[in-house]
Amino acid sequence: MKKKFKFTLAYQILVGLVLGIIVGAIFFGNPAVETYLQPIGTIFINMIKMIVVPIIISTLILGVAGTGDIKQLGKLGGKTLIYFEVVTTIAIIVGLLAANVFKPGEGIDMSTLSKGNIDQYVQTTEQVQDHGFMDVIVGIVPSNIVQSMASGDMLAIIFFSVLFGLGIAAIGDRGKPVLAFFQGTADAMFWVTNFIMKFAPFGVFALIGVTVSKFGLESLLPLGKLMILVYATMIFFILVVLGGIAKLVGVNIFHLLKVLKDELLLAYSTSSSETVLPKVMEKMEKFGSPKDIVSFVVPTGYSFNLDGSTLYQAIAAIFIAQMYGIDLSIMQQVTLVLVLMVTSKGIAGVPGVSFVVLLATLGTVGIPLEGLAFIAGIDRLLDMARTVVNVVGNALATVVMAKWEGRFDKEKEEKYVASMEELA
Repeated sequence: MKKKFKFTLAYQILVGLVLGIIVGAIFFGNPAVETYLQPIGTIFINMIKMIVVPIIISTLILGVAGTGDIKQLGKLGGKTLIYFEVVTTIAIIVGLLAANVFKPGEGIDMSTLSKGNIDQYVQTTEQVQDHGFMDVIVGIVPSNIVQSMASGDMLAIIFFSVLFGLGIAAIGDRGKPVLAFFQGTADAMFWVTNFIMKFAPFGVFALIGVTVSKFGLESLLPLGKLMILVYATMIFFILVVLGGIAKLVGVNIFHLLKVLKDELLLAYSTSSSETVLPKVMEKMEKFGSPKDIVSFVVPTGYSFNLDGSTLYQAIAAIFIAQMYGIDLSIMQQVTLVLVLMVTSKGIAGVPGVSFVVLLATLGTVGIPLEGLAFIAGIDRLLDMARTVVNVVGNALATVVMAKWEGRFDKEKEEKYVASMEELA
């Protein structure tokens, strides 16, 4: 019997993406595209940002209160940070190897490249270059939780939610009404998420249309080798590195990708991992990871587990060095790895974080900072790829942690994957 075609959200987003590219290409250089389409894209992104904080707070409080064990949470936190550090270090090394083997920056005529404006990132970089490890630790503890919520300071929100959840667990029956309130909040916010996702195709259409109309498709050609290498390395990292980790813990990476196909397409189109955070949390719980692990690991990963971003930063740093004819020694590249490991954690959550990290890092190994201006024009397209890797990396991290804790529900995973295949 022939399957009936279903015009699912993934197909709707794909249509929005294609139409956005067509409109952007036809009206290349026309400011009217940005005037009329940017507000649609901005409204969609704002709607998603609006629900992220309530979902993280409510689900994390529910998860922690359900566990109620500070030692168990401490162990989970320690294991999570170790795992994040190992995987992001692998991402940096893979990026360096790819750039050294394929040499995307060699033989480029810099006179053919147009320079983008990176002034908006320079000021941010100056503010964060002195942002040491202890500043990160101090910043985790909020002085004003309302202010932290308003600014979307993920680590401070997680710290408060964990303590609040432990407090509810500690007071026993008196905490039940509070717990019921947060359960209702979480359920309502997931309903709101599903409602907002109906507008995703329109948001994708607007955002990609504006992007293509700004730089045009022709401007990609001089930097085509860099783009191909970045995309190929990202695919390699997902299938081989993350796929290998998934196999080690007994999960098929293709099952995970199938479950998250809507979210990955949306993350790719919008260049924002925030747009999919609520749905990723919801789906990873259905995939077999416990609520408390999902609600702790995914938001923390948004600050500490940016695999795609660190991989890209390593490639971009070597690319710029090659473009200027600078031959970095092994010691300088080791320095680059160490600096990237620290810097990428220290300023998580800063807008344009990959550019800011690179600006704060390149000078330490003698690479000219102005080289970044040459790749600023295609940064949005590269950002789309690294966002997908970030999302897959954080989703897989919940499975790894659940397996590590001996709490992964294999039966739940098999049933959920089977149900997704029926819907496809």
